[in-house]
Formats: sequence, structure tokens, C-alpha cells
Amino acid sequence: MQMSQQNKRFLELDMYSILMQSPVAMCIFRGNQYIIDFANDFYLQILGKKHDIVGKPLFESFPELENQGIKKNFEQVMESGQILHVNEHEAFLMNDGLLKQHYFNCIYQPLKSADDVTIGIMVVFTQVTDLVLAKKKNIENQKTLKIELNIAHIELAFQKVEKGKRAAELGIANIELAFQDDEKGKRAAELGIANIELAFQDDEKEKRAEELIIANKELAFQGDEKEKRAEELIIANKELVFQNKEKGKRAEELIIANKELVFQNKEKEKRAEELIIANKELLFQMGEKEKRAAELVIADIELAFQNNEKEKREIANRELQAAKTQAENATKIAEDAVKAKQQFLSNMSHEIRTPMNAIIGFTKVVLKTELSAKQKEYMTAIKMSGDALIVLINDILDLAKVDAGKMTFERTPFKLALSLSAMLHLFETKIQEKNLKLVKEYDSRIPEVLIGDPVRLHQIILNLVSNAVKFTSEGTINVRVVLLHEDDEQVTIEFAVTDTGIGISEDKMTKIFDNFQQASSNTARLFGGTGLGLAIVKQLVESQGGTITVKSTIDKGSTFSFTLSFQKTNAKAESDTETMELSPDISNIKVLVVEDMPLNQLLMKTVLDDFGFDRDIANNGRIAIEKLTQKDAYGAIKVYDIILMDLQMPEMNGFEATEYIRNTLKSKIPIIALTADVTTVDVAKCKAVGMNDYIAKPIDERVLYNKIVSLVKKNVVVHTNKASKIEKQPKLRCTNLNYLMQRTKSNPILMQEMIMAYLEQTPILISQMKQSFQDEDWHLLHTAVHKMIPSFLIMGINTDFENMAKKLMEYTQTPKQTATMLGFITQIENVCLQACEELKDELKTLKGARK
Repeated sequence: MQMSQQNKRFLELDMYSILMQSPVAMCIFRGNQYIIDFANDFYLQILGKKHDIVGKPLFESFPELENQGIKKNFEQVMESGQILHVNEHEAFLMNDGLLKQHYFNCIYQPLKSADDVTIGIMVVFTQVTDLVLAKKKNIENQKTLKIELNIAHIELAFQKVEKGKRAAELGIANIELAFQDDEKGKRAAELGIANIELAFQDDEKEKRAEELIIANKELAFQGDEKEKRAEELIIANKELVFQNKEKGKRAEELIIANKELVFQNKEKEKRAEELIIANKELLFQMGEKEKRAAELVIADIELAFQNNEKEKREIANRELQAAKTQAENATKIAEDAVKAKQQFLSNMSHEIRTPMNAIIGFTKVVLKTELSAKQKEYMTAIKMSGDALIVLINDILDLAKVDAGKMTFERTPFKLALSLSAMLHLFETKIQEKNLKLVKEYDSRIPEVLIGDPVRLHQIILNLVSNAVKFTSEGTINVRVVLLHEDDEQVTIEFAVTDTGIGISEDKMTKIFDNFQQASSNTARLFGGTGLGLAIVKQLVESQGGTITVKSTIDKGSTFSFTLSFQKTNAKAESDTETMELSPDISNIKVLVVEDMPLNQLLMKTVLDDFGFDRDIANNGRIAIEKLTQKDAYGAIKVYDIILMDLQMPEMNGFEATEYIRNTLKSKIPIIALTADVTTVDVAKCKAVGMNDYIAKPIDERVLYNKIVSLVKKNVVVHTNKASKIEKQPKLRCTNLNYLMQRTKSNPILMQEMIMAYLEQTPILISQMKQSFQDEDWHLLHTAVHKMIPSFLIMGINTDFENMAKKLMEYTQTPKQTATMLGFITQIENVCLQACEELKDELKTLKGARK
């Protein structure tokens, strides 16, 4: 097949010629000076340049563009290496010595070398000046039409008022016409003269009707002209004003004519009033036609306006949907970021605590052996460094738990005086080294056993005393515990730690409780620390419904004080985990250790051997189950007294293994969880799968020993005395109906109604409170809590919960302490649910009494 002559000529064109003849403006720039390497004819034509600009910097040929955003666009593309689209960019170009306004749609394409470095830019653009200016002019025209439409509405209202007046006048005229009809019968002789006059008037009417037709045609013509040329609307309005003036003149002339006619009618004693009425009717009809024509024009304008508004609303709905989608995407990204943060902290906890468990554990083991003085000094230094590192890790991870709203508080019986002594005993060596004096003041009125979270209390006091010792070089450390308030159910206690240290400046007092904050910039350099201790103390105190304050003077010392409430109890306190004495009556305990890390396996063997316990090791949950079901040569299954279960293991983790042991094997053997992942350890989850307790790594030998002995003893009691049940700890009552009885005068009917109202509304308010917190609807949360407060007094619930609810309402005004708010919500929910259970029993009692 032979190629046509035209195709041959086309193939002879090189790429340069094709680009030069392109109908799209193109230019290629090189380097940071933006040297013009190529510019096609269309580019030069649009920018108005006749001479050759190739080989010259862009802003040398077009200096007026340098400060108009063009240079910024070039720099952005050179730095990012990404394509940049710019629509309707406004630019001013020199033309005949004057800067003239232009608009362009531009595409900036980076040109890259083989090693992906941006070395130049290709720009393709089109001029859209006429389109942009037309769009702006259209917007201005729309504003003008809107103003004129408002004026037309006002005119229409005025005309409606005038129409009402004329209708009233027509009614009067009809009455007068009836009177004249009576007069007709009397004056028939004069009818001829009246008919001649009437014929004359009819001729006048026909003339005026013809004028009305001409006027209507003129009005229709004007309406067509208005639709075509909106710009001439002002002229048309002026013309309308002129016509109204002419009508006014004619109306005045008509009044004069009417007066003349009245004079003639007086002479004729007949139809003068009829002529006036006829003229008014004609005038009214003309006015009505003009009004309808004007209303038709206004209706057309209104219809066009409504169509425009409809289009705008459709665009707004689409934009709203796009914004909603964008917000949903942003929310998902934020949630993913929080999950990633929690996963990172979880992994960090596991990775740090696992080797620390072995380091600290084996350090304790070596310290128990015979060592030289120097070796003991070195090993003690290693242990102290390890303990310091664990404190730092605990601070960071506790802060993460508070931020995530996962901080939980135990409610167990404990001896406050004994716990305080054990805590202060930890500081004796450091206090002696610094030649300080420790003074302890303890109020003897405080009950011996209280219900609360001793671990978190330890954490608070240890942080405060540690700071006092750290920042005091001479003088006294005073720890004071005072009973502030006591009733039948609970006590409120104030704790205060006073030192004679360096003090805190007044401008730093409000910041020391913030995360990573210390009193001055050189505090960390001189004394160490991360600035997390006081932040965690504040969170732990306020999450339990307490308050913390500080008073300080530079170079004289500081006093940190906080208040907490504890429930009273007659129960005995749990074993003191700070002391470890090997019990001679506990022997031959068989322990199954489920742990996958060899170092931790070796440590657990060493620790359990020191306890005198028999131990077996399983590398994961699957092997542990095999050991629990494996039979010996005589067909007997080996019996273990307790299982120490790691949570994170390959093949089968601790949760899965525990579920199998409890649900499939139906075994009641005590299980203690061992975990290095303290950010995700959820006591409720451990207990839900059947675990009895848990211990965080690095493991404290005293805690481990006491927990093993305690659980084994309890298990022995259960198996040796199946006929009897262990008496459960009596649950303290949270309601007191004395106030309700006073208000109702012990009327059982009224009491039942009050209790039923509480049982009906409380679950709803609890649900609203929790849901509004989750939705961050602070107004609804404030309202729900406000409705709950009166019921605390009526049902005799402790006033601390009422104060906690009021504090929660204050936080809704500036919702920053979300972790503290969640703690308040949880405690309020728990006490209200307990109150509901107690009141259900009370309701049954009242109904029984009525029968």
C-alpha cells in the first residue's frame, strides 16, 4: 500500500515543529533560574512577546510576574517534584507600557533526570480571562436583580392596599346606584337627555379602551425588552415613574371633569353620580389591568430566582455530602492513630519488661549468694538502676492508661497504717544517706481496716515522698495523715507530705502537674526525672474523686496534700505483700510454669526452688494442657496445685489455654497470670476467662510467694470442706432511707412511688450519661448528671458521690480532663446500679408489709 503525499509530509515534521504549532501554550524551564529552553508560538502570542526569549531567565523577560505568585508555584514544584494544577490564576502582564489583568489555567509538570531529581519544569496553560470576567459580571447582575425584586415586592404590597380602598368605594357606589334607580322612575322625562349624555360617555369609554389596548401592547413590549436586556431595567423604571406622573395628571383632570359633571347633574337633578361611578369603574379596571401585567412580570422574575436557588441548593447538598465523607475519613484516621499508639505502647511494654524481669530477678538471686563487699556493691547498684528504670516505665505506661481511659481501681480491704509504714521504710536508707529527719504523724482515730486501692495509694505517696527526698538536701521530711470526716459508711482522709527543700516558684505552681513538666529548666539536669510523677499523682487522685493541692516557698520548702475517701468495713485485710516469710506448714506445692522465654523459665525455676516448691515448665499453652492431661505408667494424672500462666505465647496464648482448662477440662486449679504487657492487662478480662489473679513483670518475689500461698490455701479449704461454703464478704450498703422516710412521714405508698420513680429513671440517665460521654455531647452529659444529683440525697447515697457528680458537671464546661471524667462516670454508675439493687429489695419489703 502506497503512502499518500499528505501522510509523507506529516511524517517529515519533527517533534519541535509539532510543539511549536500546538494550539496549547507550552514552555519549558531549566534549573532554579528558570531558563526558558523552549516556548511555542501560542505561548508568545498569549503573553504578548514578539522577540525571542529562549535562553533567558523567565523573570528577566517577564519581570512583572515575579511577585504575582508565579515564582512561588515554580519553587513548590521544584521542591516537591509533584504536578501542580492552578485554576484561574490572576496575573498582570505589561502591554503597551500598562499592566493589564489576565486569568490563566496552568499545569506545572516537573521534568526529572534519570536519578529522579527535578531539573526543570514544563508549563502548559490556557487563558480564561474572558470567562472569569463574564462570571464576575454575571454575579453582579444577579445581585442587582435581587435588589429590584425586593422593590417590586414592596410596590405589590402597596397596590394591594390601594385595591382594598377601591373595593370599599365600590360598595358605597352600589348603595348610591340603588337610590338613583328609585329616582329613575320619578324622572322618566329626563331620561332622553341622560341617554344622550350616556352615549357621549360611552364614546369616551371606547376612546379610553382603545388607549388602554395601546398601553397594554406597550407594556407587553416593555416586558419583552426587560427579559432580553436586564441592563435597561433602570431606564424602564424611570419610564414607569414618568407614566405614573402622567396618570396622576390625567386623574387630576378627571377630578376637574367630575366636578363639572357634578355641577351639571345638580342642574339636571339626575344622573351626575352615575357618570362619576362609571369613570371610577373605568379607572379601577385600568388599574387592575396594569397590576396584573406587573404581577406577571414579577412572577416570571420570581420563577427564575427560584430555579437559581434550586440549583444552588443541589450544589450545597453535594458539597455537604463530600464534607461529611471527608469528616468520616478523618475520624477513621484518628481512630487508627490511637489504636497504633496503644499497640506501640503494648509492644514496648512487653519488649522492655521481659528482659527487665530476668535482669532484676537474677540480680536478686545473686544478692542472696555469698559475695565479696565489692561484688555486693556492684550488684546492688545494678538492682537500684533496674528499679529506677521500672519506675520510669511504670510512669510512662500508667500515663498512657490514664489517657486511654483504662485506669482501673481495686476495692479491697487493707490496713492503712501498716501500708504507710511499709512505704516509708523504703526511704530509710536514702534519708539516712542525706542526713535528713523523717517525721510521721498518723491520726489514731482512723479505722484500722479500710476498703480502697492500696496499690494506687502506694503509687501516689511514693511519688510525693520520692520528690521530697530528691529536692531536700537538709532538714525534715514530714508525712501527715489526718481524719477529716467520718460517718457510718466511710471516712475522708487528708495526706500531706512536707519538705524543707528548694521550693517551687509561684509562676510554676500551675504547670507542675502537667505531663513532662518540672519546676525549672535545669531541674532534670540537677535532680533527674521525667516530669511525669506529679501528672500521674493528680490523675490518680482526681480519678478516685479526690483533690490535690500544693503550697511552696522558694528555698523554704513545699507541702503537697491530697484527700481521698475510703469505705469502712469489719472485714479483715488481705495479706501484707510487702513481707515474705516462708511458711513451714506450706510444703510440697507443685507449680506448673507456662512460659516461652528461656531466661524467664530459668528465673522462675530459681525463685520457686528458693521457695521450696516443686515446679514443672511448659513452653506454651498447648504443652501445658498436655501436661495437665498426661498420665503416668500407672494411669494416674499428675496433679498441680497452681499454674503460673504467661499471656503472650506462640501456638496457644494464656487466655486460650485458661479457657480450655476451665471450659473443656472443667478444672478449678488456681491460675495466676504473668504478663509484661501492663497497658492491655484488663483484670476483668483475666477473670472472665477464669484466672484467679495476675502479677506484672518484673515479678516481686514477695508478692509471688504470698499470692501462691494464699490461693493454694483457699483451694485446699474448698476441696477439704465441700459441704460448707466460704462466707462471702458482705457488700456494704450504699443507700440510707432515713431522709426518704422523713419526707414521706414513713407512708409506705409514697415511699413505693418514690423508689419506683428512681428505679425507672436511673437506668435511663446512666445510659444517657455514658452515651453522651462517648459522643462528646457535653451539654447532654451535663443535663443527665444534673438530673441525677437530687436522687443522691433522697436515697441517702453518700455525699461524696454528689460532690463527684457536681465536679463532673464542672468538667463538661471545659472538657479537657476526659480520663478523670470517665473515672467519675464509672464510679457514679457503680453506686447507682448498687442502689437500684438495694431499692428493689426494699420495694419488695414495702409491698409485703402492705399485704
